[in-house]
Amino acid sequence: MGGELERELRKRGVEVEAVRLEVGDFVVSDRVVVERKSTRDFLRSILDGRLMDQAKRMREKFEKPVLVVEGREDPEELGKLHPHAVQGAILHLVMELGIPVLRTADSSQTASLLWLLARREREEGRRPPPLRRKRGDLPLPLQQRFVVEGLPGVSSVLAERLLQHFGSVEAVMRASEEELMRVKGIGRVKARRIRELLTLRYAAGTPPTSEGSP
Repeated sequence: MGGELERELRKRGVEVEAVRLEVGDFVVSDRVVVERKSTRDFLRSILDGRLMDQAKRMREKFEKPVLVVEGREDPEELGKLHPHAVQGAILHLVMELGIPVLRTADSSQTASLLWLLARREREEGRRPPPLRRKRGDLPLPLQQRFVVEGLPGVSSVLAERLLQHFGSVEAVMRASEEELMRVKGIGRVKARRIRELLTLRYAAGTPPTSEGSP
């Protein structure tokens, strides 16, 4: 589920940085954190008590925590709980802890919600950092593609081709200009730029470039 959401966020031009988080799944700004749960995990977390513990820790660390419940209701899991337990948990989150519970149908809606939250924070002058997500959710193949996408002129499609052709990130990085040019979409100029980036000696002290937040 994490990989799908990551792709949807990237479609919307959202910069996502994977970091270790104490609470939540996404830090949208210095005051907004989002915990994202599938419907099944939401119901299970009510049953085993995790939900309230997570909610309280989010409230302690952030001014505006948000809970997003994604997907359709799971009849099997729902049957394990009394309806009042679910309603009571939601009421406690909203009324006692001040944590809104937002429902989304799928990862696309969740991505749109996160994008809107980030934009709202920026417009209110919060100057949010790049959208930060909990490290470890991202599937390894997606992490590999993201690494290769960092090369000059390499799109997600081209990153997939490179990994399919060479078999690993390491092999892509070691490939010569001629070897890179055997992959569809890479010409002489792009291959040269890639090799230049990988082999050029690092110039310490060069100021980092800043990228706009979503």
